[in-house]
Amino acid sequence: MHYYSFHVSDYLHDTAHLSNDEDLAFRRLLDLYYTQEKPIPNKTHEVARRIRMVKHINAVQIVLEEFFMFDIENDCWFHKRCDETIEAYQAKAERNRQVGKLGGRPKTNPQETQKVSKHNPNQEPITNNHKPIKNTATTVATPDGVSESVWQEFVSHRKSKRAKVTQLVIDKIIEETNKAGWTLEDALKETIVRNWQSFKADWVLEKQTASQKAQSNMHQLTRGQTAPVAKPFWANTEILEVENEPRLLR
Repeated sequence: MHYYSFHVSDYLHDTAHLSNDEDLAFRRLLDLYYTQEKPIPNKTHEVARRIRMVKHINAVQIVLEEFFMFDIENDCWFHKRCDETIEAYQAKAERNRQVGKLGGRPKTNPQETQKVSKHNPNQEPITNNHKPIKNTATTVATPDGVSESVWQEFVSHRKSKRAKVTQLVIDKIIEETNKAGWTLEDALKETIVRNWQSFKADWVLEKQTASQKAQSNMHQLTRGQTAPVAKPFWANTEILEVENEPRLLR
């Protein structure tokens, strides 16, 4: 054992009458007991040497007789509390070794839902103390006719706007692209470039109408025709003569 619980209040209560040498001997005997995980042999001189107290053999013997029990059959000194702690430690170590061969941790009690999977021993266990794991990934596959790079960029774009990507959203965009006569990939690209959250046919049709008018005017100019120009208000007047006085009628 490399660690054991030390209850300070209990120790002080039971050892307040010990001298400094006896107190030191007791502490070192406990350390020896736990590190070798077995009772202390009935060889006081050898034990004193191992705990570096050869000059205080009497103190070592006093502590052994007061705090430990002598096992005549095995010729050793044992301590009930130490044995219980060592037994619990060894049982836990053996359990961990067995579980290590399976690649996971076992249940500690029936109330837990933690399981060890033989097929995937490294899978993170889920207990009833964990919060439910939410699937935040999109469940919509890359639509037909859309490249993977454009689709992933569109998904990231929607995420930046805190908008979900669902099949209903994609179906609505497809409906709008059909109205506009666009492909779905071009519509997604336009949505990203213009920083839109979605796509509407009206948005691009207005743009196309203005562009078509400009192209028509340019076509007429290149063919030697003059584009229609608005006339001034006075160009649509008629002249009416009343009593030999010309008057302008609008």
